[in-house]
Amino acid sequence: MQAQTQATVVITGAGSGLGEAMARAFAARGFRVGVCDIDAQRAERVSQSLESIAPGGFWQVMDICDSKHWDELHEKVSATWGGLNVLVNNAGIAAAGNCEETSLEDWRWVIDTDLMGVVYGCHRFIPLLCSTAQDGSNPCHIINVSSFAGIAAMAGMCAYGVAKAGVIALSEQLRAELHGSGVGVSVVCPAFVKTRLLDTFRADNPAQRARVERWMDNATVTADEVAAQAMSAMDKGEFMVLTHPMTKRAWRLKRWLPESYFRRVAKTATSQSNRGEEA
Repeated sequence: MQAQTQATVVITGAGSGLGEAMARAFAARGFRVGVCDIDAQRAERVSQSLESIAPGGFWQVMDICDSKHWDELHEKVSATWGGLNVLVNNAGIAAAGNCEETSLEDWRWVIDTDLMGVVYGCHRFIPLLCSTAQDGSNPCHIINVSSFAGIAAMAGMCAYGVAKAGVIALSEQLRAELHGSGVGVSVVCPAFVKTRLLDTFRADNPAQRARVERWMDNATVTADEVAAQAMSAMDKGEFMVLTHPMTKRAWRLKRWLPESYFRRVAKTATSQSNRGEEA
């Protein structure tokens, strides 16, 4: 998708991390960017920094779990731009814990944010995206940010993995439903990237948080690199974006040798249990 000057994009969670990286990448391509974030100061800061690069954007406080916020965003996009070319459902949170250790409150929190937050965005904006696509001036696309946790069956991140798997399933459904509409769909499945995800991270076991912190500290793929891969997938019409070399290998192993993959996952889970989840 080679952007024309008037192309538009809305990005949730764009006040920091991967969302901010994607906002800057789209602005560099001439997109007017709607910077949406639950933190007003972060959203305003990013939006103002983009104005000299791609004027005509805006910022808005956005709780992706609140359908009223989605209605307000839709009204603003329609009134300000008259259409939308790209929707990026990026905002999310994380939690660790196995099925029974994770409280039902945290289960609801993770599912409502990481899955239903994406559902709200797609449900509200698909009609506008389809309408925009019909005028033919710019292609239209949905980018849903999932996680490799939605594929990996990673022990100790049950609620998070279930929610992110739901985002992948939703994206697969949308890809079929929107085929021929002029609206493409990609789902991005990164492993650990250094972002502010731990700001909202929940885990009953302190050792689980320490383990996730180590994984993030050791991340070798940057948010800018993930953003570039997501945009490349949009341009090429690619669906699933596996951003880390190790995730590509693991995905192939799970598809082609599922029992071998399971044994690796089970071995990791047993090892963690034997160590007592020590940090």
